[in-house]
Amino acid sequence: MRHFDYARPSQTDQAVATHADRPSAYLGGGTNLLDMMKIDIMRPEQVVDINGLGLDQIERLSDGRLRIGARVSNTALAYDDRVQQDYKVLSEALLSGASRQLRNKATTAGNVMQRVRCPYFRDGYSPCNKREPGSGCAAIGGHNRSVHAVLGTSEHCIATHPSDMCVAMAAIGATVTVEGPGGPREIDFLEFHLLPGDTPHEEHALKEDELITHVTLDAPISGNRSGYLKLRDRSSYQFALASSAVIVATDGGTVRDARIALGGVGTKPWRAKEAERALIGQNVSESAFAKAAEIIFRDAQPYEHNAFKIPLGQQAVIRNLSTLTA
Repeated sequence: MRHFDYARPSQTDQAVATHADRPSAYLGGGTNLLDMMKIDIMRPEQVVDINGLGLDQIERLSDGRLRIGARVSNTALAYDDRVQQDYKVLSEALLSGASRQLRNKATTAGNVMQRVRCPYFRDGYSPCNKREPGSGCAAIGGHNRSVHAVLGTSEHCIATHPSDMCVAMAAIGATVTVEGPGGPREIDFLEFHLLPGDTPHEEHALKEDELITHVTLDAPISGNRSGYLKLRDRSSYQFALASSAVIVATDGGTVRDARIALGGVGTKPWRAKEAERALIGQNVSESAFAKAAEIIFRDAQPYEHNAFKIPLGQQAVIRNLSTLTA
């Protein structure tokens, strides 16, 4: 591990100013950052510890939204009564990820900022445009089965976004509040994570000198049922091959509202708005669910080892919808 300086500010504006002083990284739970530093992928000259800033509260706003502090742990968020009652899909997604020990340390903002698990990105020497722009993408011609995408890919990167929590938040709808030298601003959650395109090293809409302070979930859909279905090689501590976060509300056997997001198949948490629109007003049926699932993968780009993710991803959506409307 390389040498680095450590700072522990007590105020948000102080943390932002300290971070801007030189190449730095914010430290919350550290479950991803410290891994990246140990394998020499991230090399901050300074680590700014934000654990003294508060930012660990969950509060209901007057408009029905739920405001989550950046430092709220995955465990605290998953077991919060308001989350379990109104956002069951989020609780299930959080509890499907990592181990209990990691969930106790991992934070909301850290999960949002989680780096990809592509082995070519993490090995430190293979060509990787995300790690070293312009060097190439070893995954496209190499082994690309489990943590590589079929949606949102480009000729420069096909790594999947690894978070379960973010898939649920994409389905719910959320706003990311950030603080920078110019003051606070808000970013729509669906616009926070970026497609790789020609610049896969640019992973999010957060500016270099900004700090995530909160994530605010949209107010819940009335009368909804929701769930997270994660399909993986083994039943614990494994990243998704395909997952679906589904929120659905029905009236008399007809779909009134639907939200669908997928993980394990996209280069970012994948919201399927066209499929949602196709479902609304349809009778609850497997044929309607299958049509929606087909729409999601209509423009999918499979690679040598991950073509199975297309039917698997479709099944993740159909099964989830069928269970929630049974």
